[in-house]
Amino acid sequence: MALTPLALVALAGIVHGAQARTYQVTGPVTALTNDTITVQKGKDLWEIGRDGGTKVAGDLRVGEKVTVQYRIIATQIDVKPAGTKGTKSPSKKK
Repeated sequence: MALTPLALVALAGIVHGAQARTYQVTGPVTALTNDTITVQKGKDLWEIGRDGGTKVAGDLRVGEKVTVQYRIIATQIDVKPAGTKGTKSPSKKK
């Protein structure tokens, strides 16, 4: 079955829509390892993981001001058993 150009565009939109939202943080690099970069934003330190797929444009060093773009991705989801909703013990009248 051949896909029409319109179907291909719709499929591409569905795949693209499934990606996680991109965020960014800007500030000086306070620490750097092969696996993480730590950026100071105000008084907060943001430690963000990185891997071989992380693109770096420029000479990345501690002290340099950077803008890091990142996504929040779930690595594990544990489903908990459902509790008893809406069952409160009756209050005693005095």
